[in-house]
Amino acid sequence: MDPISAAITEHDTDAYVMYASSRDADMRYLTQFTTSDPFVFFQKPGERGTIIISQMETGRASRESTAAVMTRTQAGLPEILQTEKDPLRATAKMIAGVAGKKILVPPQFPHGLAAVLGDYCSVSVDTGTVLSMRARKSRAEIATMKRVQKITESAMEKAVHLIRNSSVKKGILHYKGAPLTSEYVKFVMHCHLLEHECSAVDTIVSCGEDTAIPHMTGTGPLKADEPIVIDLFPVEEKTGYFADMTRTVVKGEPSQDIRDMYDALREAKHLGISRVRAGVAGSDIYQEVVDYFKDCGYESNTRGFVHNLGHGVGLHIHESPTVGPAGKALEKGNVITIEPGLYYPGIGGVRLEDIGAVTAKGFDKFTNFSEDLVV
Repeated sequence: MDPISAAITEHDTDAYVMYASSRDADMRYLTQFTTSDPFVFFQKPGERGTIIISQMETGRASRESTAAVMTRTQAGLPEILQTEKDPLRATAKMIAGVAGKKILVPPQFPHGLAAVLGDYCSVSVDTGTVLSMRARKSRAEIATMKRVQKITESAMEKAVHLIRNSSVKKGILHYKGAPLTSEYVKFVMHCHLLEHECSAVDTIVSCGEDTAIPHMTGTGPLKADEPIVIDLFPVEEKTGYFADMTRTVVKGEPSQDIRDMYDALREAKHLGISRVRAGVAGSDIYQEVVDYFKDCGYESNTRGFVHNLGHGVGLHIHESPTVGPAGKALEKGNVITIEPGLYYPGIGGVRLEDIGAVTAKGFDKFTNFSEDLVV
Protein backbone atom coordinates (compact mmCIF):
# COMPACT_ATOMS: atom_id res chain seq x y z
CA MET A 1 0.00 0.00 0.00
CA ASP A 2 1.34 3.44 -0.92
CA PRO A 3 1.96 5.91 1.95
CA ILE A 4 -1.04 8.12 1.17
CA SER A 5 -3.43 5.16 0.99
CA ALA A 6 -1.98 3.93 4.28
CA ALA A 7 -2.58 7.33 5.90
CA ILE A 8 -6.17 7.43 4.59
CA THR A 9 -6.82 3.97 6.04
CA GLU A 10 -5.13 4.79 9.35
CA HIS A 11 -7.33 7.86 9.83
CA ASP A 12 -10.48 6.04 8.66
CA THR A 13 -11.14 8.57 5.88
CA ASP A 14 -12.24 8.34 2.24
CA ALA A 15 -9.59 10.46 0.53
CA TYR A 16 -6.52 12.64 0.92
CA VAL A 17 -7.18 16.22 -0.26
CA MET A 18 -4.96 19.21 -0.97
CA TYR A 19 -5.82 22.71 -2.14
CA ALA A 20 -2.78 24.80 -3.11
CA SER A 21 -0.71 26.08 -5.99
CA SER A 22 2.46 24.30 -7.04
CA ARG A 23 4.39 26.72 -4.84
CA ASP A 24 3.41 24.26 -2.13
CA ALA A 25 6.18 21.66 -2.30
CA ASP A 26 3.85 18.80 -1.36
CA MET A 27 1.49 19.67 -4.22
CA ARG A 28 4.33 19.91 -6.71
CA TYR A 29 5.73 16.59 -5.50
CA LEU A 30 2.41 14.76 -5.80
CA THR A 31 1.33 16.20 -9.15
CA GLN A 32 4.47 17.34 -11.01
CA PHE A 33 2.30 20.18 -12.26
CA THR A 34 3.29 23.83 -11.97
CA THR A 35 0.86 26.73 -11.77
CA SER A 36 0.57 29.82 -9.63
CA ASP A 37 -3.18 29.34 -9.13
CA PRO A 38 -4.46 27.00 -6.39
CA PHE A 39 -6.11 23.77 -7.49
CA VAL A 40 -7.50 20.60 -5.93
CA PHE A 41 -5.71 17.27 -5.59
CA PHE A 42 -7.45 14.22 -4.17
CA GLN A 43 -6.53 10.58 -3.86
CA LYS A 44 -8.59 7.61 -2.69
CA PRO A 45 -7.08 4.40 -1.28
CA GLY A 46 -5.39 2.29 -3.92
CA GLU A 47 -6.16 4.79 -6.67
CA ARG A 48 -4.13 7.25 -8.68
CA GLY A 49 -4.30 10.84 -7.52
CA THR A 50 -6.47 13.30 -9.46
CA ILE A 51 -6.18 17.06 -9.94
CA ILE A 52 -9.15 19.36 -10.60
CA ILE A 53 -8.23 22.35 -12.75
CA SER A 54 -9.74 24.86 -15.17
CA GLN A 55 -10.54 23.82 -18.73
CA MET A 56 -7.81 26.19 -19.94
CA GLU A 57 -5.11 24.13 -18.19
CA THR A 58 -6.23 20.62 -19.12
CA GLY A 59 -4.03 20.23 -22.20
CA ARG A 60 -0.85 21.22 -20.38
CA ALA A 61 -1.77 19.29 -17.26
CA SER A 62 -2.43 16.13 -19.28
CA ARG A 63 1.09 16.38 -20.66
CA GLU A 64 2.92 17.36 -17.47
CA SER A 65 1.11 15.93 -14.47
CA THR A 66 1.60 12.44 -13.08
CA ALA A 67 -1.95 12.67 -11.68
CA ALA A 68 -5.19 12.08 -13.54
CA VAL A 69 -6.80 15.30 -14.79
CA MET A 70 -10.40 16.38 -14.13
CA THR A 71 -11.90 19.72 -15.12
CA ARG A 72 -13.97 21.78 -12.74
CA THR A 73 -16.91 21.16 -15.07
CA GLN A 74 -16.44 17.39 -14.75
CA ALA A 75 -16.28 17.85 -10.97
CA GLY A 76 -19.69 19.59 -11.06
CA LEU A 77 -18.63 23.13 -10.14
CA PRO A 78 -20.83 24.99 -12.69
CA GLU A 79 -23.97 23.24 -11.42
CA ILE A 80 -23.00 23.93 -7.81
CA LEU A 81 -22.52 27.64 -8.58
CA GLN A 82 -26.10 27.87 -9.82
CA THR A 83 -27.34 27.50 -6.26
CA GLU A 84 -24.24 28.33 -4.18
CA LYS A 85 -22.94 31.81 -4.99
CA ASP A 86 -20.11 31.88 -2.44
CA PRO A 87 -17.01 30.61 -4.32
CA LEU A 88 -15.43 29.20 -1.16
CA ARG A 89 -18.51 27.20 -0.23
CA ALA A 90 -18.92 26.07 -3.84
CA THR A 91 -15.34 24.80 -3.88
CA ALA A 92 -15.92 22.97 -0.60
CA LYS A 93 -19.10 21.34 -1.91
CA MET A 94 -17.27 20.29 -5.09
CA ILE A 95 -14.46 18.70 -3.06
CA ALA A 96 -16.90 16.80 -0.86
CA GLY A 97 -18.74 15.59 -3.95
CA VAL A 98 -15.68 13.97 -5.52
CA ALA A 99 -13.64 13.03 -2.43
CA GLY A 100 -16.21 11.63 -0.01
CA LYS A 101 -17.75 12.28 3.38
CA LYS A 102 -14.53 11.89 5.38
CA ILE A 103 -11.33 13.54 4.13
CA LEU A 104 -7.74 13.82 5.28
CA VAL A 105 -5.86 17.08 4.69
CA PRO A 106 -2.23 18.18 5.27
CA PRO A 107 -1.31 20.56 8.10
CA GLN A 108 -0.90 23.50 5.69
CA PHE A 109 -4.42 23.13 4.25
CA PRO A 110 -6.20 26.55 4.13
CA HIS A 111 -8.06 27.06 7.40
CA GLY A 112 -10.97 28.96 5.86
CA LEU A 113 -11.66 26.22 3.32
CA ALA A 114 -11.34 23.53 5.99
CA ALA A 115 -13.88 25.34 8.17
CA VAL A 116 -16.43 25.47 5.34
CA LEU A 117 -15.73 21.86 4.37
CA GLY A 118 -16.93 20.91 7.82
CA ASP A 119 -20.47 21.65 6.65
CA TYR A 120 -20.22 18.98 3.96
CA CYS A 121 -17.86 16.33 5.33
CA SER A 122 -15.62 15.55 8.29
CA VAL A 123 -12.04 16.79 8.08
CA SER A 124 -9.03 15.13 9.74
CA VAL A 125 -5.48 16.54 9.71
CA ASP A 126 -2.56 14.42 8.56
CA THR A 127 0.76 14.52 10.43
CA GLY A 128 3.22 14.81 7.53
CA THR A 129 2.84 11.81 5.23
CA VAL A 130 3.93 13.65 2.10
CA LEU A 131 6.78 15.35 3.94
CA SER A 132 8.10 11.90 4.87
CA MET A 133 7.71 10.73 1.27
CA ARG A 134 9.66 13.75 0.02
CA ALA A 135 12.49 13.05 2.47
CA ARG A 136 13.38 9.81 0.66
CA LYS A 137 14.67 10.83 -2.76
CA SER A 138 14.43 8.61 -5.83
CA ARG A 139 17.35 8.02 -8.17
CA ALA A 140 15.87 10.57 -10.56
CA GLU A 141 15.59 13.19 -7.81
CA ILE A 142 19.16 12.56 -6.71
CA ALA A 143 20.39 12.87 -10.31
CA THR A 144 18.55 16.19 -10.59
CA MET A 145 20.05 17.53 -7.38
CA LYS A 146 23.55 16.48 -8.42
CA ARG A 147 23.06 18.49 -11.61
CA VAL A 148 21.89 21.54 -9.67
CA GLN A 149 24.86 21.19 -7.32
CA LYS A 150 27.29 21.28 -10.26
CA ILE A 151 25.69 24.52 -11.43
CA THR A 152 25.92 25.86 -7.89
CA GLU A 153 29.63 25.08 -7.77
CA SER A 154 30.25 26.82 -11.08
CA ALA A 155 28.54 29.92 -9.66
CA MET A 156 30.60 29.64 -6.47
CA GLU A 157 33.76 29.51 -8.60
CA LYS A 158 32.72 32.83 -10.15
CA ALA A 159 32.63 34.37 -6.68
CA VAL A 160 35.95 32.91 -5.60
CA HIS A 161 37.53 34.04 -8.89
CA LEU A 162 36.50 37.64 -8.21
CA ILE A 163 38.00 37.53 -4.71
CA ARG A 164 41.15 35.68 -5.77
CA ASN A 165 41.84 38.14 -8.62
CA SER A 166 41.04 41.29 -6.69
CA SER A 167 43.64 43.81 -5.62
CA VAL A 168 43.91 45.42 -2.20
CA LYS A 169 43.77 49.17 -1.65
CA LYS A 170 43.70 50.48 1.92
CA GLY A 171 42.35 47.18 3.18
CA ILE A 172 39.47 47.02 0.66
CA LEU A 173 39.27 44.52 -2.19
CA HIS A 174 39.07 46.06 -5.67
CA TYR A 175 38.18 44.43 -8.98
CA LYS A 176 38.77 46.17 -12.30
CA GLY A 177 39.38 49.48 -10.55
CA ALA A 178 36.25 49.50 -8.36
CA PRO A 179 35.62 48.26 -4.82
CA LEU A 180 34.50 44.63 -4.83
CA THR A 181 31.22 44.54 -2.96
CA SER A 182 29.01 41.84 -1.55
CA GLU A 183 26.27 43.00 -3.89
CA TYR A 184 28.45 42.64 -6.99
CA VAL A 185 29.61 39.13 -6.07
CA LYS A 186 25.98 38.09 -5.59
CA PHE A 187 25.05 39.71 -8.91
CA VAL A 188 27.71 37.76 -10.80
CA MET A 189 26.66 34.46 -9.20
CA HIS A 190 22.97 35.13 -9.82
CA CYS A 191 23.55 36.01 -13.48
CA HIS A 192 25.46 32.76 -13.95
CA LEU A 193 22.65 30.81 -12.33
CA LEU A 194 20.04 32.42 -14.57
CA GLU A 195 22.07 31.39 -17.61
CA HIS A 196 21.68 27.81 -16.38
CA GLU A 197 17.93 28.10 -15.62
CA CYS A 198 18.41 28.43 -11.88
CA SER A 199 17.75 31.29 -9.47
CA ALA A 200 18.68 32.23 -5.93
CA VAL A 201 17.46 34.56 -3.19
CA ASP A 202 18.91 35.52 0.20
CA THR A 203 22.41 34.56 -0.96
CA ILE A 204 25.03 35.25 1.70
CA VAL A 205 28.29 37.05 0.93
CA SER A 206 29.29 38.43 4.32
CA CYS A 207 32.65 39.72 5.48
CA GLY A 208 34.51 40.57 8.67
CA GLU A 209 32.33 41.25 11.70
CA ASP A 210 29.20 40.27 9.77
CA THR A 211 30.42 36.67 9.50
CA ALA A 212 29.92 36.25 13.25
CA ILE A 213 26.14 36.37 12.52
CA PRO A 214 25.35 33.10 10.70
CA HIS A 215 22.67 34.36 8.29
CA MET A 216 23.80 37.96 7.79
CA THR A 217 23.54 38.33 4.01
CA GLY A 218 26.29 40.93 3.80
CA THR A 219 26.58 44.34 2.20
CA GLY A 220 29.20 46.79 0.99
CA PRO A 221 32.90 46.45 0.12
CA LEU A 222 34.73 43.24 0.99
CA LYS A 223 37.87 43.50 3.09
CA ALA A 224 41.33 41.98 2.89
CA ASP A 225 42.57 39.66 5.66
CA GLU A 226 38.99 39.05 6.85
CA PRO A 227 36.80 35.94 6.49
CA ILE A 228 34.26 36.05 3.67
CA VAL A 229 31.40 33.55 4.05
CA ILE A 230 29.62 32.63 0.80
CA ASP A 231 26.42 30.59 1.20
CA LEU A 232 24.58 29.82 -2.04
CA PHE A 233 21.37 27.77 -2.29
CA PRO A 234 19.77 28.04 -5.74
CA VAL A 235 16.70 26.31 -7.14
CA GLU A 236 16.34 24.88 -10.63
CA GLU A 237 13.30 26.57 -12.15
CA LYS A 238 12.12 23.61 -14.23
CA THR A 239 12.18 20.97 -11.49
CA GLY A 240 11.94 23.02 -8.28
CA TYR A 241 14.88 21.21 -6.64
CA PHE A 242 17.51 23.04 -4.58
CA ALA A 243 21.20 22.59 -3.97
CA ASP A 244 23.19 24.15 -1.12
CA MET A 245 26.81 24.90 -0.30
CA THR A 246 28.93 27.25 1.79
CA ARG A 247 32.59 28.18 1.62
CA THR A 248 34.70 30.58 3.68
CA VAL A 249 37.66 32.34 2.05
CA VAL A 250 40.15 35.06 2.88
CA LYS A 251 42.06 37.30 0.48
CA GLY A 252 45.32 38.05 2.30
CA GLU A 253 46.36 36.91 5.77
CA PRO A 254 43.65 35.71 8.16
CA SER A 255 44.18 36.15 11.89
CA GLN A 256 45.48 33.19 13.89
CA ASP A 257 42.08 32.91 15.57
CA ILE A 258 40.38 32.49 12.19
CA ARG A 259 43.02 29.98 11.05
CA ASP A 260 42.54 27.90 14.20
CA MET A 261 38.75 28.06 13.94
CA TYR A 262 38.90 27.03 10.30
CA ASP A 263 41.18 24.08 10.97
CA ALA A 264 38.76 22.81 13.62
CA LEU A 265 35.80 23.50 11.33
CA ARG A 266 37.23 21.50 8.45
CA GLU A 267 37.90 18.52 10.70
CA ALA A 268 34.40 18.80 12.18
CA LYS A 269 32.86 18.64 8.71
CA HIS A 270 34.91 15.59 7.80
CA LEU A 271 33.95 13.97 11.12
CA GLY A 272 30.26 14.61 10.52
CA ILE A 273 30.40 13.23 6.98
CA SER A 274 32.26 10.14 8.15
CA ARG A 275 29.42 9.28 10.56
CA VAL A 276 26.58 9.55 8.04
CA ARG A 277 24.83 6.35 6.99
CA ALA A 278 21.31 4.94 7.04
CA GLY A 279 20.13 4.04 10.53
CA VAL A 280 22.32 6.53 12.40
CA ALA A 281 20.42 9.24 14.27
CA GLY A 282 21.01 12.81 13.15
CA SER A 283 21.16 13.78 16.82
CA ASP A 284 24.09 11.41 17.42
CA ILE A 285 26.10 12.85 14.53
CA TYR A 286 25.36 16.37 15.74
CA GLN A 287 26.47 15.52 19.28
CA GLU A 288 29.77 14.04 18.07
CA VAL A 289 30.57 17.31 16.36
CA VAL A 290 29.50 19.32 19.43
CA ASP A 291 31.83 17.17 21.56
CA TYR A 292 34.66 17.57 19.07
CA PHE A 293 34.35 21.36 19.09
CA LYS A 294 34.26 21.32 22.89
CA ASP A 295 37.48 19.31 22.96
CA CYS A 296 38.99 21.97 20.70
CA GLY A 297 37.88 24.72 23.09
CA TYR A 298 34.86 25.92 21.13
CA GLU A 299 31.57 25.99 23.03
CA SER A 300 28.05 25.51 21.64
CA ASN A 301 25.62 27.97 23.20
CA THR A 302 25.15 31.65 22.37
CA ARG A 303 28.37 31.69 20.38
CA GLY A 304 30.67 29.13 18.83
CA PHE A 305 28.68 26.33 17.16
CA VAL A 306 25.14 27.70 17.46
CA HIS A 307 23.02 25.84 14.89
CA ASN A 308 22.18 22.34 13.67
CA LEU A 309 24.85 20.37 11.87
CA GLY A 310 22.69 19.91 8.78
CA HIS A 311 19.26 19.64 7.20
CA GLY A 312 17.38 17.92 4.44
CA VAL A 313 17.22 19.53 1.00
CA GLY A 314 14.78 18.94 -1.85
CA LEU A 315 11.81 20.96 -3.07
CA HIS A 316 12.49 23.15 -0.02
CA ILE A 317 15.92 24.37 0.97
CA HIS A 318 15.20 23.23 4.54
CA GLU A 319 13.16 20.04 4.93
CA SER A 320 13.28 16.66 6.66
CA PRO A 321 15.40 15.16 8.04
CA THR A 322 17.39 17.22 10.51
CA VAL A 323 20.94 16.64 11.68
CA GLY A 324 20.58 18.29 15.06
CA PRO A 325 19.37 17.66 18.61
CA ALA A 326 15.95 16.48 17.33
CA GLY A 327 17.37 14.37 14.51
CA LYS A 328 15.98 10.86 14.10
CA ALA A 329 17.47 7.89 12.26
CA LEU A 330 18.62 8.79 8.76
CA GLU A 331 17.20 6.79 5.87
CA LYS A 332 18.65 5.70 2.56
CA GLY A 333 17.78 8.34 -0.02
CA ASN A 334 17.75 11.30 2.36
CA VAL A 335 19.61 14.26 0.85
CA ILE A 336 21.21 16.30 3.61
CA THR A 337 23.84 18.94 4.26
CA ILE A 338 26.68 18.79 6.73
CA GLU A 339 27.50 22.38 7.67
CA PRO A 340 29.33 23.09 10.91
CA GLY A 341 30.14 26.70 11.74
CA LEU A 342 31.89 28.73 14.42
CA TYR A 343 30.91 32.33 15.22
CA TYR A 344 32.58 34.77 17.61
CA PRO A 345 31.74 38.49 17.82
CA GLY A 346 34.93 40.51 17.61
CA ILE A 347 36.69 37.73 15.70
CA GLY A 348 34.35 36.61 12.94
CA GLY A 349 32.76 33.44 11.71
CA VAL A 350 33.60 30.47 9.48
CA ARG A 351 31.32 27.87 7.89
CA LEU A 352 31.68 24.98 5.45
CA GLU A 353 28.78 23.11 3.88
CA ASP A 354 28.59 20.04 1.67
CA ILE A 355 25.51 18.24 0.36
CA GLY A 356 24.96 14.58 -0.43
CA ALA A 357 22.72 11.54 -0.20
CA VAL A 358 22.53 9.09 2.68
CA THR A 359 23.33 5.52 1.63
CA ALA A 360 23.33 2.19 3.46
CA LYS A 361 27.08 2.51 4.00
CA GLY A 362 27.79 6.22 4.11
CA PHE A 363 27.41 9.56 2.35
CA ASP A 364 27.28 10.03 -1.41
CA LYS A 365 28.78 13.53 -1.44
CA PHE A 366 27.60 15.74 -4.30
CA THR A 367 29.96 18.59 -3.45
CA ASN A 368 33.33 18.70 -5.19
CA PHE A 369 34.85 22.08 -4.41
CA SER A 370 38.01 23.39 -2.79
CA GLU A 371 38.10 23.96 0.97
CA ASP A 372 41.12 26.30 0.80
CA LEU A 373 40.75 29.20 3.23
CA VAL A 374 43.27 31.56 1.66
CA VAL A 375 42.67 32.41 -1.97
